[in-house]
Amino acid sequence: MAPFLKQTYSQRVANHSNPAAKALLETIERKRSNLCVSVDVTKKADFLRIIEIVGPYVCLVKTHVDIIEDFDFSLVEQLKELSVKHDFQIFEDRKFADIGNTVALQYSSGVYKIASWSHITNAHPVPGPSVITGLSSVGLPLGRGLLLLAEMSTKGSLATGSYTEEAVRMARANRDFVVGFIAQRRMDGLGLAEGSSEANEDFLVLTPGVGLDAKGDSMGQQYRTPREVVLESGCDVIIVGRGIYGKDNGANPEAVREQAERYRAEGWKAYQERIGSD
Repeated sequence: MAPFLKQTYSQRVANHSNPAAKALLETIERKRSNLCVSVDVTKKADFLRIIEIVGPYVCLVKTHVDIIEDFDFSLVEQLKELSVKHDFQIFEDRKFADIGNTVALQYSSGVYKIASWSHITNAHPVPGPSVITGLSSVGLPLGRGLLLLAEMSTKGSLATGSYTEEAVRMARANRDFVVGFIAQRRMDGLGLAEGSSEANEDFLVLTPGVGLDAKGDSMGQQYRTPREVVLESGCDVIIVGRGIYGKDNGANPEAVREQAERYRAEGWKAYQERIGSD
């Protein structure tokens, strides 16, 4: 395990130059939460209700605004207000995957204007470095951060081996904007010679496919526990969706609160064990 993984989240702020990475680490420490809730619902009312409930327990809210059927830009303003009210960062899970000019327009313009409100977004490495160049031309001046999809939690994912290694190389070449990865394990030092000076590089790792009660779903998703993700694999943020708000889209607020606190507590316990803290 990389030495910096024994550091607290607040100590690791000094390892990063990107404002979004610093803000996320500070939020995690301040709220004692490494939990990100993925709010994958199709109605504004459900979206806002779930975020209002889970907001106090999370460091990050992950969105897919393009699936919201009754979207209008007032939703973004309400999301930003909730971000301030409950002290969490926003991660639009856009998964950009096109040439630089196109992703710059997708990021800055159109209906969603993602760069204007999302602290962090992500991209597939498949187009090559131009996807980072395009996104950074928009996001870097705004203090935004980018995650690369180095691995995925679905069965049969092609993001393995040399593909994953190339994602890490692309990130190393763009440390000012690329803050980390969507992955199932640490990416630090991947592809480097043993003893390399870069082997202790500190990238953030956000990990989907986290569950306490199920091992998978009917569409190929595979789940691991917070302990497996944070302690055993050294990841930084656990991403949980349906495991918290259930199939009824959060219609039972008390049940959602209980699950959010349950996952927050389990993620934080695994982190404290990792750094050797009581």
